[in-house]
Amino acid sequence: MKSYTFLICAILAEALGTTTLKLSEQFTKPVPAIVTVLAYATAFCLLSLSLKTIPVGIAYAIWAAVGIVLIAIIGAIAFKQTPDLPALIGLVLIIAGVIIINVFSKMSVH
Repeated sequence: MKSYTFLICAILAEALGTTTLKLSEQFTKPVPAIVTVLAYATAFCLLSLSLKTIPVGIAYAIWAAVGIVLIAIIGAIAFKQTPDLPALIGLVLIIAGVIIINVFSKMSVH
């Protein structure tokens, strides 16, 4: 369970990094740029800790899917980047894929 806590925190740090990357305006604003670098470094450190017991394929699938959905939500709320129907369908398919991997995969957790 501890590894999944690390993974969730890694996803949140990555979402922070991606959000501040947008706010940094191509690294022209120093504070968001610094937060971006620190958030991404934190995210990768936490992801590495989660890989002690979660298989890399499973961890990365969860990381990617949850991160994409979280960033889509943040983009819609903070930046008024509302996903259209094809984007929403794609998000649902990504979530479905991760659920299928986690429910039906024979990959074992050490």
